Amino acid sequence: MPLRPGTRLGSYQIVGTLGAGGMGEVYRAKDLRLGREVAVKVLPAEVSSNADRLARFEREARTVAGLNHPNIVTLYSVEDEGGVRFLTMELVEGQTLSDLIVPGGLPLSRVLDLSIALSDALVAAHERGVTHRDLKPANVMLTREGRLKVLDFGLAKLASDDEVSEDAATIAAPLSNAGLVLGTVPYMAPEQLRGEAVDARTDLFALGILIYELATGSRPFSAANPADTSSAILRDAPTPLTKMRADFPAEFERITSRCLEKNPRERIQSALDVNNELRRMRKAIERSETAALAPVSMATVAVLPFVNRSANPDDEYFSEGLADELINVLAKIKGLRVSARTSSFHFKGKDVDLSEIGKALRVATVLEGSVRKAGNRLRLSVQLVNVEDGFHLWSETYDRMLDDVFAVQDDIAHSVVKELRSALLGEAADSDASGEARAEVALAARGRAVNPEAHRLFLLARHLADRRSKEDTLKALQSVMEALVLDPEFALAWTELARINSTQAELGWMPVEEALGRAREAVEKALSLEPDLADAHAALAQIRMVHDWDWSGAREAFDRALELEPGNARILLRAGLLASNLNRLEEAIGLYHRATELDPLRPAAWSNLGFGLYLAGRFSESEAALLKAQLLAPGNPGVCSLLALALAAQGKTEEALAEVDRETFEPFALFALAIIYGEMGRRVESDVALQDLLDRYADTCGSQIATIYAARGDADAAFAWLERAYEERDSGLIEIKPRPEFRPFHADPRWRAFMKKMGFEE
Repeated sequence: MPLRPGTRLGSYQIVGTLGAGGMGEVYRAKDLRLGREVAVKVLPAEVSSNADRLARFEREARTVAGLNHPNIVTLYSVEDEGGVRFLTMELVEGQTLSDLIVPGGLPLSRVLDLSIALSDALVAAHERGVTHRDLKPANVMLTREGRLKVLDFGLAKLASDDEVSEDAATIAAPLSNAGLVLGTVPYMAPEQLRGEAVDARTDLFALGILIYELATGSRPFSAANPADTSSAILRDAPTPLTKMRADFPAEFERITSRCLEKNPRERIQSALDVNNELRRMRKAIERSETAALAPVSMATVAVLPFVNRSANPDDEYFSEGLADELINVLAKIKGLRVSARTSSFHFKGKDVDLSEIGKALRVATVLEGSVRKAGNRLRLSVQLVNVEDGFHLWSETYDRMLDDVFAVQDDIAHSVVKELRSALLGEAADSDASGEARAEVALAARGRAVNPEAHRLFLLARHLADRRSKEDTLKALQSVMEALVLDPEFALAWTELARINSTQAELGWMPVEEALGRAREAVEKALSLEPDLADAHAALAQIRMVHDWDWSGAREAFDRALELEPGNARILLRAGLLASNLNRLEEAIGLYHRATELDPLRPAAWSNLGFGLYLAGRFSESEAALLKAQLLAPGNPGVCSLLALALAAQGKTEEALAEVDRETFEPFALFALAIIYGEMGRRVESDVALQDLLDRYADTCGSQIATIYAARGDADAAFAWLERAYEERDSGLIEIKPRPEFRPFHADPRWRAFMKKMGFEE
């Protein structure tokens, strides 16, 4: 029978369940003598009641206890309390390697780092004569600090030849007369499946499978059932790794393939050999990357906010809007990398040299200009500048009527594309490529207005909506509605109407259902007019994620939006939030990294990246990203409190408390204080912060309160508050799945039930 929280085993008090497997149940426990938390593994009765097996187990345990290595979980002791035999081990907080495996695989640098750490662990174990025999993602953890740890070394050898054990993950069954098959089928070596003798090379086969899976997102041998998977391992050759990942070097495939040789004699012979080859390859890649470091590609551009030269200073929204629209058009052109609006507009009104702007935004060219509007007449002057030498690649002045604004925009975009491709590819100005560029610009500009006044009203609406105040949002709503009266088939205006209504729902400025109903209608109208409008797909995805909790629908819409505009930083950030909410943290971090490359001066890009890294347990990286966000926007709500949590996770508690003092949003500050004081053992201060949160913000912070109780190990209170938050439709619940505070309760049936209620699990 499982042990309940509060149960005592000698000097250990059970706190909660961590998991179960063929070699017993694992619990989180408090070591009452040393005041630390440990993992306790209670051995099954078939081991503890069998004298021969118990003696063999203790011999193995003594050997495993000697594995003192940073990538191997430490075994502290083997104990007996009232006939209950159990081990105490280092408690590892983090996620399993399974959580890191994403479709398409991880970046090469990340795969190399993880593979080298895995092989480091095997080198240390094999040198002491210990083989793992059940190396798989579930037996590899990544701590909150980002260190890889291998679990259960040597314990797989404890199964008796005359006994069969089986669970969902691990089997020990006689499949032939040759002996016992022990392990997890998709990660077994051929000799294991045949029941033959195994040695350190068996672990290397499993290592090859793990490396392949990290690199490609799929296993090299996979089938619908264990029997077919076994057959594939015994007979089939895996798809070449470089065919799955063309960006990986052939040397990487060679090392992995040597690990996956079916005959142990033909396999790479030691973990040390694997480790040395991986390290040599990483060093060679680093050297080649350093040697290849070159100036930024010419096919990169930042569009700076156009200067308003009109007599009326209120026309600034118009000049900025024209620059913003050019950014949106150019970002859709294949082969160009365009700095996003937030970063490009960061330099508005600042006397900064273009070369410095180029360095900050990692672009080779800058498009700058000015706008003078007088009545219905328009003068637009623009120039494309090489930031390295200040040379004007192209410049033009347009004196037109306002009705011609669309033609002017297209002409500018076409000229920029033509000039950049000419500089990059040496294309002649009168080549066919010029016509192709014009066609691309026309395609990228779809969804815009036909009526010039509707276009002006749309620019004004977007300018007002970006201010995020109730008064300005209502003005934005009025402007966009007027635009749609003039131009009912203006797809981008319908998308803006959806965004405005979604904002009103999120901020409580309109009844939620009414606002969402209007937002959905607006998105559907936009997509009916322009099915390939990325912004509309992203707006639909946002509604499905934040309000509907329709995860598969949101993912489908984000996938389509990114397919249409892979270089749109706003969409990348929102898609990253969805991936994070689904606990697909490596995918989220990858999307956030791409957003920071396109929009390096956008605070939200860095704070989102910091949050993703925090959830993934990569605390020092999280700290660096959050410091960047803080530097860009010191008063942004939530950044200081999240930075405090990342610092506290690294033991920097005094720095953490100082950051909480800088937090501008009180609920976030109280949440962080309750968590940090609790981790420091300062329960009184933690209670005060929690009580303040309960007294002032219980109606809006149910998910945060549940998280605090989870951090304290109070499962009943945590689940009670989760249920309350669900009834109140607390938007914070969309981020609950990856929260590290709830990981100790993942084995609790209430967690699975709640995840199912939220729609996270079928």
